Amino acid sequence: MTVRRDFQESARCRSDLVIGREELFAGARGQLSSGGSVLLHGPAGIGKSTVLRALAEEYGATARTVLRCSATESESHLPFLALADLLGLVLDEVSPRLPAAQRTALESALTGRGESSLQRDGLALRLAVLSALRALAADGPVLVVADDLQWLDPASAELLGFAARRLEGTPVQLLCAVRTEGQESQEYDRQLRACPPGTLAVRLGPLTRAQVAQLLDHRGHGGLPRSTVREIHRTSGGNPLFALELGRALADSPTPPRPGEPLPVPTSLRALVLSRLDMLSVEARRTLLVASAGARPTPALLHAAGRENAEAECAQAAELGLLATGPDAPAVRFAHPLISAALYAEAPAHERRAAHAALSTAASDPIERARHLALATTGTDPEVAARLAEAAALARDRGAPSVAAQLGLLAARHTPADGGPGPEERRLAAAEDAITAGEVDLARDIAREVLTRASVPADRVRAWIIVIDTAGHTMAEVDAVFPQALADAGDDPRLLALVHYQLAWRALIVEGDFTEARQAAAHAAELAARGQDRRTELLALAFQAQTETLMGHPEAPRTIKRALREPQDPRVACHHNGAGSARFRWLVMGDQLAEARTTVTALLREVRRRGSVESEVHFLRGLAETELRAGHCGRALDLARDSLRLARDSGIGETASAMLTSLAEASGGDVDRALALAREAVQHAEEDGDQMYLSRALGALGYAQLVAGDPAGTVRSLRRVRSLELGLGITDPARGRWQGDLAEALVRTGEVAEAQDVIDVSREHALRLGRESVLAVLDRSEALVRAARGDREAAVAQLTSAQDRLGKLGYGLEEARAAFALARLRGRGPGAAAFDEAARMFRRCRALPWLRQVEDALAAPGPEPVPDRPEAPAALEVLAAMERQVAALVMEGATNREIAARLFISVKTVEATLTRVYRKLGIRSRVDIVRLAAARRAR
Repeated sequence: MTVRRDFQESARCRSDLVIGREELFAGARGQLSSGGSVLLHGPAGIGKSTVLRALAEEYGATARTVLRCSATESESHLPFLALADLLGLVLDEVSPRLPAAQRTALESALTGRGESSLQRDGLALRLAVLSALRALAADGPVLVVADDLQWLDPASAELLGFAARRLEGTPVQLLCAVRTEGQESQEYDRQLRACPPGTLAVRLGPLTRAQVAQLLDHRGHGGLPRSTVREIHRTSGGNPLFALELGRALADSPTPPRPGEPLPVPTSLRALVLSRLDMLSVEARRTLLVASAGARPTPALLHAAGRENAEAECAQAAELGLLATGPDAPAVRFAHPLISAALYAEAPAHERRAAHAALSTAASDPIERARHLALATTGTDPEVAARLAEAAALARDRGAPSVAAQLGLLAARHTPADGGPGPEERRLAAAEDAITAGEVDLARDIAREVLTRASVPADRVRAWIIVIDTAGHTMAEVDAVFPQALADAGDDPRLLALVHYQLAWRALIVEGDFTEARQAAAHAAELAARGQDRRTELLALAFQAQTETLMGHPEAPRTIKRALREPQDPRVACHHNGAGSARFRWLVMGDQLAEARTTVTALLREVRRRGSVESEVHFLRGLAETELRAGHCGRALDLARDSLRLARDSGIGETASAMLTSLAEASGGDVDRALALAREAVQHAEEDGDQMYLSRALGALGYAQLVAGDPAGTVRSLRRVRSLELGLGITDPARGRWQGDLAEALVRTGEVAEAQDVIDVSREHALRLGRESVLAVLDRSEALVRAARGDREAAVAQLTSAQDRLGKLGYGLEEARAAFALARLRGRGPGAAAFDEAARMFRRCRALPWLRQVEDALAAPGPEPVPDRPEAPAALEVLAAMERQVAALVMEGATNREIAARLFISVKTVEATLTRVYRKLGIRSRVDIVRLAAARRAR
């Protein structure tokens, strides 16, 4: 297919603005940086020219000479045109340096004077092009940039290929792009053979859904609903040109497509993909229209729909490239989704309805039959509406909530205004299905539309709840909704229960008040029980249980049992805010990791079966957290990344998923990425006014800073967490498990007294709640405090005990951290075996950032470990404990870096401590400390 020039990108394109090609750029950059050549290939519209221009702009600055050509189909019959583009501007520079015969042949070919041809002057022309490139390369690097190689005139292509194959050893690089329709394209093979030896071939594939969304946003189409973006991705097949054209058409369209209808395909793309349609027979075109209207068309389905010659007509379409051929021959598959969409959009409305009418009886699946019946029917029809509602329920049971939402909207469209159930009730059911499917934009739009018309209190309250639900963790933005919802609820306990349940969430997220949240949830459960709304009662009890768990409230176990009592509602049992989730959180916080893993795995399996996107994101995080606690850092990282991808794709739970992925990256992946994700989570939580997740995000940031070697940053972040959780009323240290990290960072910055205070306060709550793993981590941190105070023997014993207990509890990463602290305390001499043991444990956990810390500790120079009981000179008695330790090590000849490593503090803390020592002793430098000590020994 031919891409029109007005579709192509502007002449300049920075590499940082090319979306979704990061890995591709890395490979191409490496090849170009090493002096090699690159051939980009892929189908029309996939972005080859965009990438080519970005790479050319980036690497053109490093070349002395840049030669460019960009061929077009309409000019491909003109001989030597591409060669003239490449060498025309440098002809005067190279001509004098060519042998006479070569110069004459080249000038004749490029200027059109004479009758030069490959047949007559073939060898002279070939050698002339090769000599010209070598002459230019003698003065400096040459970059040849050639786009659309498939349209190069044959003469230029032959000459360029001849020279390219013989340029090895000269600083001439080719950066080219060619259109290919398949992985095994003969055009690609031919062009690669014409490139220099060792050329890197890079195939550009389709963009992901998230990348298409980013592209649309970057080009000014970012206001589209996520469900629409998903349809753009599906219809475009991930092709960036097609996606942008579809996005532009939607932006220009006064009315969006109705449910069940395809996207509007602009005339430009219709012409682009349907240029071969006129070559089809009329009957073949009708057959393809039926195929485009079907969800999974097959020859058998087309036969049942009245297309008697379907096989022959499909074969005709396949010969023209409209249908794909392959091993899945039983299916009728279009060569590209856009062909199907354009074909459908091109057909008159009555022909579309006729195709759907035929499929409404031919399809075997009841959901498909109902959908086609709706699209074949105009106006309201209670029978059609009822069949659509039944199909929506069936789709819901099959775990296809997105399909259920579309069918529900179709049912509402065909429901008479005086029907029962009414159209608004069916629209609200569709909105709830859309929430389950993660299509929150669609759900919000439906609810707000219902609110403009509905007068029934139950419908209005239900719509208000959907508006609140779709706000997610940005509940502060819908504060004005709550008074309206309460007014519509009146004194109906069922409706009031729905609103008070949402008020409980508001108290937690917006106000950060756990006590108020718990009371609101308990009130909602009471109202729901009075109104016999078991679903809302179970959700409220589960919320109350989770709140009590985080607060360390003694009623938490009893509330969980109440939430798990029969009868249960299957929609709540596996809900991310249901009793199963509350029980999982209780298990994780209570150190029952094996049972927690089993529980969350079962929940994840069930929500995937039901198609509940938000619950899937939530339970992916839960499973990742469980694996991280168990020390399976690689597995945790994979799960966390999956959660983040799904969260960003759906727009649900992005802050929480970024926070959890930061923890996983800091433990088993890339520390810089961990820091970036944590800062992103902090920023989003602050923007959303989400106090609950702000503390979690800051906890992740503090941990990442600790792993990155920034204890001062850790202290700043985790002090904020401590203050926030005190204000929130969170007392259970197993909620965020940041206390040990804060204490360790405080020791490293020389604030030992504060570290001990953090440990003491946290230990009191951990003992009350029986949090054994937290107690072991606090003991590990307290050992560092004791080591900083000079009590090395007690520190070793406490670390050894903590390591053993963490191992028995199944906390692999925390056990390895204890082993590493023990190795650092013992030093590289007698502690060499301990370093090996710590490295082995981190390797087993796939905790790569921590493993690198062990390697750095072994590589860094350092003296022997601190003696058990160092004897400080009497002059040092005026100093504080930390100051005496630092001064004593200075007397031994230790450098500031060595002192920091041995006392678990930063170099800056050592420097600040020495400044205080100098002031107290009335001296000016570390040399004076040594002299003072020597003088006292001499007495």
